[in-house]
Amino acid sequence: MMAKNKEPRPPSYAVSVVGLSGTEKDKGNCGVGKSCLCNRFVRSKADEYYPEHTSVLSTIDFGGRVVNNDHFLYWGDVTQSGEDGIECRIHVIEQTEFIDDQTFLPHRSTNLQPYIKRAAASKLQSAEKLMYICTDQLGLEQDFEQKQMPEGKLSIDGFLLCIDVSQGCNRKFDDQLKFVNNLYIQLSKSKKPIIIAATKCDECVDHYLREVQAFASNKKNLVVVETSARFNVNVETCFTALVQMMDKTRGKPKIIPYLDAYKTQRQLVVTATDKFEKLVQTVRDYHATWKTVSNKLKNHPDYEEYINLEGTKKAKNTFSKHIEQLKQEHIRKRKEEYINALPRALNTLLSNLDEIEHLSWSEALKLIEKRPDFQSCFVVLEKTPWDETDHIDKVNDRRIPFDLLTTLEAEKVYQNHVQHLISEKRRVEMKEKFKKTLEKIQFISPGQPWEEVICFVMEDEAFKYITDADSKEVYGRHQREIVEKAKEEFQEMLFEHSELFYDLDLNATPSSDKMSEIHAVLSEEPRYKALQKLAPDRESLLLKHIGFVYHPTKETCLSGQNCMDIKVEQLLANSLLQLDHGRSNLYHDSANIDKVNLFILGKDGLAQELANEIRTQSTDDEYALDGKIYELDLRPVDAKSPYLLTQLWTSTFKPHGCFCVFNSIESLNFIGECIAKIRAEASQIRRDKYMANLPFTLILANQRDSVSKNLPILRHQGQQLANKLQCPFVDVPAGTYPRKFNETQIKQALRGVLEAVKHHFDVVSPVPTIKDLSEADLRIVMCAMCGDPFSVDLILSPFLDSHSCSAAQAGQNNSLMLDKIIGEKRRRIQITILSYHSSIGVRKDELVHGYILVYSAKRKASMGMLRAFLSEVQDTIPVQLVAVTDSQADFFENEAIKELMTEGEHIATEITAKFTALYSLSQYHRQTEVFTLFFSDVLEKKNMIESSYMSDSTRETTHTSEDVFSRSPRGSSLDYNYPDSEDDAEGPPPYSPIGDDVRLLPTPSDRSKYRLDLEGNEYPIHSTPLNCHDHERNHKVPPPIKPKPLVPRTNVKKLDPNLLKTIEAGIGKNPRKQPSRVPAAPPEDIDQSDNYAEPIDTIFKHKAFDDTYAVPDDSQNRVIKVRNSIVINAQGDEENGFSDRMSKSHGERRPSKYKYKSKTLFSKAKSYYRRTHSDASDDEAFTTSKTKRKGRHRGSEEDPLLSPVETWKGGIDNPAITSDQELDDKKMKKKTHKGKEDKKQKKKAKAFNPPIRRNWESNYFGMPLQDLVTLEKPIPLFVEKCVQFIEDTGLCTEGLYRVSGNKTDQDNIQKQFDQDHDISLESMEVTVNAVAGALKAFFADLPDPLIPYSLHQELLETSKILDRTERLHELKEIVKKFHPVNYDVFKYVITHLNRVSQQYKTNFMTADNLSICFWPTLMRPDFENREFLSTTKIHQSVIETFIQQCQFFFYNGEIVETPNPVACQPPPSNTVQMVEPMVPLQLPPPLQPQLIQPQLPADPLGII
Repeated sequence: MMAKNKEPRPPSYAVSVVGLSGTEKDKGNCGVGKSCLCNRFVRSKADEYYPEHTSVLSTIDFGGRVVNNDHFLYWGDVTQSGEDGIECRIHVIEQTEFIDDQTFLPHRSTNLQPYIKRAAASKLQSAEKLMYICTDQLGLEQDFEQKQMPEGKLSIDGFLLCIDVSQGCNRKFDDQLKFVNNLYIQLSKSKKPIIIAATKCDECVDHYLREVQAFASNKKNLVVVETSARFNVNVETCFTALVQMMDKTRGKPKIIPYLDAYKTQRQLVVTATDKFEKLVQTVRDYHATWKTVSNKLKNHPDYEEYINLEGTKKAKNTFSKHIEQLKQEHIRKRKEEYINALPRALNTLLSNLDEIEHLSWSEALKLIEKRPDFQSCFVVLEKTPWDETDHIDKVNDRRIPFDLLTTLEAEKVYQNHVQHLISEKRRVEMKEKFKKTLEKIQFISPGQPWEEVICFVMEDEAFKYITDADSKEVYGRHQREIVEKAKEEFQEMLFEHSELFYDLDLNATPSSDKMSEIHAVLSEEPRYKALQKLAPDRESLLLKHIGFVYHPTKETCLSGQNCMDIKVEQLLANSLLQLDHGRSNLYHDSANIDKVNLFILGKDGLAQELANEIRTQSTDDEYALDGKIYELDLRPVDAKSPYLLTQLWTSTFKPHGCFCVFNSIESLNFIGECIAKIRAEASQIRRDKYMANLPFTLILANQRDSVSKNLPILRHQGQQLANKLQCPFVDVPAGTYPRKFNETQIKQALRGVLEAVKHHFDVVSPVPTIKDLSEADLRIVMCAMCGDPFSVDLILSPFLDSHSCSAAQAGQNNSLMLDKIIGEKRRRIQITILSYHSSIGVRKDELVHGYILVYSAKRKASMGMLRAFLSEVQDTIPVQLVAVTDSQADFFENEAIKELMTEGEHIATEITAKFTALYSLSQYHRQTEVFTLFFSDVLEKKNMIESSYMSDSTRETTHTSEDVFSRSPRGSSLDYNYPDSEDDAEGPPPYSPIGDDVRLLPTPSDRSKYRLDLEGNEYPIHSTPLNCHDHERNHKVPPPIKPKPLVPRTNVKKLDPNLLKTIEAGIGKNPRKQPSRVPAAPPEDIDQSDNYAEPIDTIFKHKAFDDTYAVPDDSQNRVIKVRNSIVINAQGDEENGFSDRMSKSHGERRPSKYKYKSKTLFSKAKSYYRRTHSDASDDEAFTTSKTKRKGRHRGSEEDPLLSPVETWKGGIDNPAITSDQELDDKKMKKKTHKGKEDKKQKKKAKAFNPPIRRNWESNYFGMPLQDLVTLEKPIPLFVEKCVQFIEDTGLCTEGLYRVSGNKTDQDNIQKQFDQDHDISLESMEVTVNAVAGALKAFFADLPDPLIPYSLHQELLETSKILDRTERLHELKEIVKKFHPVNYDVFKYVITHLNRVSQQYKTNFMTADNLSICFWPTLMRPDFENREFLSTTKIHQSVIETFIQQCQFFFYNGEIVETPNPVACQPPPSNTVQMVEPMVPLQLPPPLQPQLIQPQLPADPLGII
């Protein structure tokens, strides 16, 4: 029962695989594939398949348990399921023949039968025989699976006969087939099923296979299965077919041809491979390893299937290929990144096209390595190539491997880079060209859309070249520029109209009427209209400006960081700190000084000689002087030393003084130059503020020959230089001494140094306490406009460069203190430097004793702000106006600057204020003394100012009001007592429009101190000097006068400017009793009554009075009107009963505003106000004072230096001059008559046509000058050729341009040039005079003269100007009016004539001679006009001036000193001779002009 219940065991079959076996002789080099067939069937997995199985074994292996001394192998069993689901077990036996590896003969076994007999055996027995796996198992059985053959015996159920159908290895197929035939016969005897397995069909030979099939077809029931163990094709099929033959219950075996089976198998492999590759591609990190990935995938069915079919080795290879691809992809990406980054690196290192345009790639690589930024862009690896190093994994290192640059890709990038630079250069050029095209289109306005402009540039070459994006970008940039410029100009316009905004109180809000008024005024301005398309922006700017005006702070200043308040605070914080630090260290404990450092300057060893003499008189460098011992440290330096400035002041040697020794005119000149350099250097670099005032002492060395004629001259000129330098002069003492230097000289010089040191100590040593600082005697406010084009350092330098400057109280960051001696006492002056917008609050709320109003002469807005501020200042407060520009030449060369400076002077004159100028290129005007007179005026009016301030405060609290009338403040006294201190003693130099350091008229005191010799040198007259001071030049105070019975004078004429110097010299000795700078008539020419000044109008009128006075003229009893405000004497007492009458009529004077005193200020304000409202009181006050003046008011405006024609544009250096109505009427008639004559002359000049000298037609000569030149060649070719020929061959020809050349040659030259412009004059063999004549004929044939007729009259009038400097500057301005073509040619010709005149010693053609020859040619006069004939000499002198001053007119050179002035000198006037004649001395050549001048005030900077 139990047996029946057991499941039946699956049937078991034993299959014996047989085939050709034996020695190599029998089977060839390889077997027929029995082992591979068995291996593939029993262990079908690819990893368990071994393609190599050997039959050559050692005796030991043959005797092992696997072989077990048998000639067959047990491969194990396979359980197989059929199609019907019935399983069976198949045991596989391989019959073979093992060969001894020693004898190469079959091993001896228990069965000694031959292979054919053994192979056919149906019963096999071998005890404990183990299953065979592979050859490696032999001898290592314990390392492999050990499975025994069941029961040690098997019964064979069928045979699988293997026939190799491949080419075979040294084996004949026929022999194999013969062996198979014998084997089949033997097998058939067993009556067991047999199947033929055609092995190695993957290497099949077709006819072998056919023979096998033919062999099988001849046998009964013999089936052939085509197999391939390598590709596992039909292996299982052949065993299954054999089982079906053994088990009749199974169906007939289905035999599939090899090719079909192979395709099926390969399709299965391909599918598995695709699935596995997709599985592998999920790995993205090329650093992944097979071990890691296989462990993750081992349970995946696709992975297992592929491993079974293809094996682990192939799977690993597939994985390795994938990893390599990942790596190569990574390298490719990195390389792509490097190549993409290379253009940026090249742009960084090789951005200059000019440098690399013609370099090869290898040359460029060398250049790259030398760049400083090379390491930041590239990395040089130790191992190459880069893609085989670990650098590929450094993803954060963006540097490019340098060896990558050797590739073709990198070279191509470089070539593209060069081409890109070339195209970019062209693109940039075209963009800039397009930009310039846009700039030339005038109608493009700010805010205009691009679409409205594009139609006008469609045909532009640059527009066509660049892209649309570029064109829009350029237009956008152009729009931004013009918009920004328009906004800046609009803002500047708002500042220019400052009077429009600054009439309301701070913190106010403009009314609608005020806004309407503002728009009404501004809408007339082109700069307002320029922002028409940007109206919102314009309105925003206007509101922002108004907001700032009414609520000004430095934080909201429209100039930003250029706000004057910010810059002043920064400068003062730095400068005053350094100043105080320098004071604490310099000359420390100078009162008890015991060591003196001396710098000795001399030439040709004189310095060393003086040092040796001092040491001789010393004991161990200790010198006894006045009972005290001083240690001397001497440093002699030769004046020629190149290290002069570096040796003068070092960290270890700070000199207390400098001895300057000389013994000749040459050495004295040299010393003067050295001192000027030292002071200029010290001032410019501000190494130390006290270096500019280093005490100098001039010492005259004794001459060996005591009766030397040069000694008086040296003494005199040494004294003169000492006076200029404001330093002591140590003369040679009387007597005869053997040495060059005397002990008396040394002691005198040393005492001077000690006194100077003590003086410095007294000035700078006492640092004031806080209490002292708070007790300022005067409070001055300096106002400047934000954004003005000058440095704050410039306007503060007059204070910061002073020794008496110190910091103000803590918290007053914009103030400084000055200690100045004014009058007879030292005064403390607080200077507060503010912007105008910050000063408004100060003007309204705080006590201010005076204003210094600074403006830039380059900026109209600066003047507009000044006018707006000044208009509201009370007229009791003194004002100093300061114009700032670069240099004195600006006044003459720039009309805008001249106009603003003149306007400033005019305002100063109108309000009786002071005016000066500061020049950024000059050091002289940066001195505190520029403001000394102003400080004196402020101090004098201090009480009145404070009283007015207090009364205003009272009136504001009580809300009272009074009538306001215009009246000038009381004048200043003529006398000022100045101490001898170096810092305080200097009065400001008289102001002139061309600079404060230019004296137009010397003061009487200067004139009285000097006499002239015939060479022009001035020598002092040793007499008591006059105790007078040159009074302020801006507003002249007329002299005290006594009333005289009114005598009507009709012949009142204007003062002749030619007599100004004589008038100046004619002033009396006592300035208190004589009119200042007013001419006096000689006693023999006038009666006694003429000694009195005559008031023009002695009737006092209500609310206004005439301030015009007449003083007698010098020689012709003419009367000159002098106009000024209330006249006072030296003591300040008012004369003519004015004071009494004024007080009786009006009581105490109330202060008004300056806008009611200045016609300029009032007219500006009135021009704004008349649009919406009027100020009756203002109009009345101004009109009343104006209508009482019958003559045209000129005040002190008129100055012949400025404008001899437009007298209203005067300077302030002349006395107040006016004329009466009758004289004015005569002048107007004369001017009208003259204008008619001018018009007639111009008409006549236009009608005048000179005869044509040519007798042939020419397309060159006689043509307009504009047709003969181009922008590239502004000089006509013929002129250029002639001038070149003359300068190359005949510059020294005697009588050049005077001696006429051959007329025929002249014509021939022009004819030949007409035919061929390239003709060479040298080849024509003509004379220099002929070429010169042809050149003159060229200009004579022009339709219009080179110097236009329209300018002839201006040249004529200008030539009559007496002042040479002014005349030359006026001529220069006229030349600038030439047409550009005429100007270039005129400049070329005059330059040539100047070169000719330089050879006058050989060609005898001076500038005078050349002008005689050339002026008719250049000016083309009408000699039939008598008026023209009368001015020929003047016209000739004008041309002479152009030739002489060529460098000045055309090359900005200096004015050349010439012996013959252009204008005729005025006839000698019958004036009182103020300078006595002096017998000239026989003197050597004088010193340089800058060292021989009248004594001037002390100049700390040494700029004389």
